Amino acid sequence: MFSALRHLLAYLRPYRLEVSLLLAGLLIDLAFNVLFSLSFQYVIDEAIAKHDEALLYTILVALLAAVVLAAAVAIMRDYLYARLGTAVMNDLRLRMFEHLQRLSNNFYTRMQVGDILARFSTDLSAVQNAVILAIPETILGILGVTTIATLLFIFSWQLALLTLIGLPLATLGPQVLGPRAERDSYLVRHEEAQIASTVQENLGAHAVVRAFQLAPEQTNRFRYKLRSLYRIGVRFNLTTYLVERTPNLTFLLLQIAVFGFGAVKTFHGELSLGALVAFNILLGYLSTYVTALTRVMPPLLMAAGGIKRIQELLGARPQVQEKSGAQTLAPLDQAITFEDVSFSYTGEHKNLDRVNLEIPRGTNVAIVGASGSGKSTVLGLLARFYDPDRGVVAFDGVDVRDASFDSLRGQLGIVFQDSFLFNTTVRENIRMGRLNATDDEVEAAARAAEIHDLIAGLPEGYNTIVGERGSRLSGGQRQRVAIARAILRDPQILLLDEATSALDPTTEAAINATLERLGRDRTVVAVTHRMAATRVADLILVFDKGRLVEQGSQTELLAADGLYRRLWNKQQGLVVSEDGTRAEVEPERLRAIPILSNLSDTMLAAVARTFLSERLPEGRSVIREGDTTVEKFYIVARGKVAVLKRQEDGSDRQIATLQEGDHFGEVALLRDAPRNATIRTLTPCILLTLQRRQFLELIQSDPRLHHEFDSVVRARVHPVTLA
Repeated sequence: MFSALRHLLAYLRPYRLEVSLLLAGLLIDLAFNVLFSLSFQYVIDEAIAKHDEALLYTILVALLAAVVLAAAVAIMRDYLYARLGTAVMNDLRLRMFEHLQRLSNNFYTRMQVGDILARFSTDLSAVQNAVILAIPETILGILGVTTIATLLFIFSWQLALLTLIGLPLATLGPQVLGPRAERDSYLVRHEEAQIASTVQENLGAHAVVRAFQLAPEQTNRFRYKLRSLYRIGVRFNLTTYLVERTPNLTFLLLQIAVFGFGAVKTFHGELSLGALVAFNILLGYLSTYVTALTRVMPPLLMAAGGIKRIQELLGARPQVQEKSGAQTLAPLDQAITFEDVSFSYTGEHKNLDRVNLEIPRGTNVAIVGASGSGKSTVLGLLARFYDPDRGVVAFDGVDVRDASFDSLRGQLGIVFQDSFLFNTTVRENIRMGRLNATDDEVEAAARAAEIHDLIAGLPEGYNTIVGERGSRLSGGQRQRVAIARAILRDPQILLLDEATSALDPTTEAAINATLERLGRDRTVVAVTHRMAATRVADLILVFDKGRLVEQGSQTELLAADGLYRRLWNKQQGLVVSEDGTRAEVEPERLRAIPILSNLSDTMLAAVARTFLSERLPEGRSVIREGDTTVEKFYIVARGKVAVLKRQEDGSDRQIATLQEGDHFGEVALLRDAPRNATIRTLTPCILLTLQRRQFLELIQSDPRLHHEFDSVVRARVHPVTLA
């Protein structure tokens, strides 16, 4: 609690003038309370007892004037409270927001968005309550207790001594219960952040929840989190109430004891009646100030957890920082090199392992490999979103760690798979590529990205609001705006991270043509899982489990008959229609599937005709773990899917990613069994599906084929493990 108070005072340091005026107002309020109490002694002992009418009216007029002054000062204090509370909160919001801009990618991969947002909402709200309520009450309480305790000794040292002896007893409750309440405050804030994250995730998945009737399950998971918050919240609130209640009860007993002792002294003539009344009024004010100090404990305790979480955020250090005195990186003239580069996101598994490569200036490079092989990590290190654990990433021999961020990233134009658009106009989204660009330059970039005509046809042209994350535009339109944004930078180096993987074939072909044209005379580094997109590459880099295993032209790699050839073959024989609505599989392609590999050509042709196409949006669950109703075999014709396993806490952990040419659900063709994994689409997908019933009918129509398939089943039934 005292740590929270120190932080709150530090937040107020930039506002010394306002705090000084606030203290002056509190002193005036304290002076009024003291004078009001003292006036009773003079009214009773001097004016009434001695029948001094002039003194009586003088005191009453003075009290009236003091009330008017105190009221005016109180209004001024309220204004200062409002200003300070708002200003301090805005300062904290700005500090946190600016700090978030400096943090590296690793921070965002481990933190939930809802948890970060909770620090801007519930945590800051608790701090604001403390600034507005706790700080003034604490200052006034300390000043009041000190001043009135001194005055009590003037009236009667015996009564004052009795009061001061009893006061420490009022602090026992806060001392014993306060630390526990502070710990529980942090836990409450944490649980509230988890609930915020759950709500945010549910809002993003509302279509999936409705489509798969997941509302009861989602509600049960939410109810479980609420029960956890309930347990901690009850404990915290009870402890907080006891922290506030115990001093008040102790002080009430002390007041009774002091009043009784004072009444006996007055009865024996050792204390005047006016002094007894004034003493007890002062004692009442002392009780008020002590109560004020206890009353601030709940908001201070609530703020303690919020402050700790805010300081955790502000204390997070960027993993990648610009070196002091970083040099300006000259435009790329020769080549980008990776020299013995190793990197791990977690420290447990190497995402890149001793990679050596060279990308000459002006080269069109494609990076391919299975999911998790390290493709996108290469781009992340090249753009210095991360720093290598070992080795050097260099531009013309200059380590990028020695270069300034502006001079490095100023040479780059990046188009991501999911190109984020801000909820502003099309014009401003493109201008994000170079903030000082003119309207003519923005439109020139749009023309280069071949989206100018479409923008001109929108209701408000370039001033059309694109909606949250660009929701008012199609996927292809969003990607072209992102390309225009990248081109506006006029980058020497164009980085493409699966830039077209989520688009239909027609849109993909059009955008690839645009990118090919824009990539001329630039260095292009494109990560892709689609082998057909590598045809135009001058150099293909093939990664496997973090290692660069092959490199060369497409002709060279196909002739080498290595991993690239296997990846290429896996995606051959899958034909997707130009409009992206359906797909077909060639019979010979089915021979690459172990369970079908021994079937005859005739049988493979019959099986190929049985496959149906399914189009699924991003985030759709294809198979759910434990399901016994889905009896289909799947081939991914377009897109990516995640393989998920359920954890003990009910959450799903991704264990693999499947992409074009991969298959799953093989067990469904072999036997009736619950699915042992969940499959969920990561991008819009086209899946080729084969139903078990139709497949078995086809097999059983020919006794020879039936016998042939039974042999395959006996050989495969035990090794099958996926979905």
